Amino acid sequence: MRVVNIHKRSINQPKEKVAQLFKTLATSEDLVWPYENWPAIKFKDGIQVGSRGGHGQIRYTIIEIVEDEFIKFQFSKPDGFIGFHELKIREIHKNETEIRHEIHVKANFKASLLWGFVIRWLHDALIEDAFDKVENYFTTNKKVSTYNLWVKLLREIYKRKSIQSKTA
Repeated sequence: MRVVNIHKRSINQPKEKVAQLFKTLATSEDLVWPYENWPAIKFKDGIQVGSRGGHGQIRYTIIEIVEDEFIKFQFSKPDGFIGFHELKIREIHKNETEIRHEIHVKANFKASLLWGFVIRWLHDALIEDAFDKVENYFTTNKKVSTYNLWVKLLREIYKRKSIQSKTA
């Protein structure tokens, strides 16, 4: 199965200001990743080509970076996901910037089921939370995306599994 998943949002700020936020990705002052509600994104050697990391059960390696433009990651986990995802920043106008996240993957049968029933739902919610966080940095009128019932159920299951593994 081929998986293509694209999220994009327009931010009413110059590209330079948005790009500054993206320089905080995977740091202790992260202004992009919604670590408040999701597993934090971490990389063994920081944000540089060749650095391995990920978030939660999802693992990847940074394979390309163009400063203030994009960062590209190649999946290593979950098994059966062959491909990449990338985070892009693009100027639309002088005071408008598009942020974009894309996944391009070929998934085997097992990975396709995992994507269709679990990962896609959690991924979509996480990316919308990240985009909310970026947008909210620049505004006093805070945006909060809501989770559908399936995402709420999956998050509850994940939370319980995390608690059980810590007490075991």
